[in-house]
Parts: sequence; structure tokens; C-alpha cells
Amino acid sequence: MTVVKICGLTNLEDARWAWRCGADLLGFILVPSSPRHVDAGTLAEIAAMLRGEGCRAGMVGVLAQGTDAEIRRIIAHCAPDYIQWHGTGYPGEVGAPVILAHRVADIVPWGAMRMSAAWAHLLDKYDPQRLGGTGQTLQWELLAEERDRPERLILAGGLTPDNVAQAIAIAHPWGVDVASGVESAPGRKDPDKVARFIENVRKVQP
Repeated sequence: MTVVKICGLTNLEDARWAWRCGADLLGFILVPSSPRHVDAGTLAEIAAMLRGEGCRAGMVGVLAQGTDAEIRRIIAHCAPDYIQWHGTGYPGEVGAPVILAHRVADIVPWGAMRMSAAWAHLLDKYDPQRLGGTGQTLQWELLAEERDRPERLILAGGLTPDNVAQAIAIAHPWGVDVASGVESAPGRKDPDKVARFIENVRKVQP
């Protein structure tokens, strides 16, 4: 079953709706420059509320900078299940599994991914101005051509309710990630788009 990550969540209402629609991972961007930024305290509050309601979706804190010690302090404060890293290099032992983000232009770094200790790898479209959340579509055929690839490969970039089924059929990712493709405004999810996105992912399950 393809894993669904709804990212760029900023409030309890949207996070709860994504979970109830069937999202497996809920992403919260802890990068101050992002229009979808939340602080660690907000993530901690939302995670506590949802877990208290029985939510078993994984909470993902998205980071792009900070030393290992700073990352560990963030994790201790908001207790995400995973860290998604968009920064340079690779964080060390920070107390949570790491989803390592790669910005892809024309070449997928298969060799580097195979040598990495990351729990999962996320592939997004390269944009020289932004670390992620570009809304630009990655060339899905780049993934389809490679057979020796990491087990957990998450496809991001320009996915919407209307194209996610096609993306899965071509690229065969372990998971899909969406932020702007299910929004009514930056940081605010459109309930219908969220529901349709997850529904359309489930329709293409083997």
C-alpha cells in the first residue's frame, strides 16, 4: 500500500482531517522561512491532541538547518516520530528516524541514497530558490528506470488529486508527499482536495 504524507500542516483542524481521511504521515514544517512554518510548540500541541484521540499516523518534523544537538533539542520538545531533513550534509544520531530530502533536476542520486543511513528518501523537484515545497513536478520516468533503489522512496513535487494516480503508476514509489497540491492557500488545506488525494492513491493499490 502506498504511504501518504500530507505535509505543510499548520493547525489541528487540517491535521485531524488528514488523519481521518487516511494519511499515514503528517508533516509539519519547522523552517521559519517557509509560508507553512509552525514552531516546535505548535507541533507538540497538535501531536498530543491527535494522539489523545487515537491517531496513529506518524508525525514528521521538517527541518533544513541546525546542529545535531539543536535537532535533538527540538525532538525532545515536540517528540515527532520522524525528522525530514532538507539541509546540507546528513544529521547524525538525533533520536528519530530521518527522511532525507533530495532535490532532483535531471539526475537522481541513486548511489548516494544506497549508501545513506536514512530511514527513507524523499525526491522533490530542484528549484534554486527554494529547499522544498516548490509545487513543481518531478520527472516521474527518472524513478521508473531504476530497479536497484531504496526500499522507502517518497515522491514529492507537484502532486495533486488529479495526477497522483498516474505518478504512482509510472514511478512506483513507496510513498507520496503533498503540500501545495491540496491547499486553498499556503498552510491551509482544502478538505475536499485532501480527501480526493488520499482516495485516488488508494484506488491504484494492487
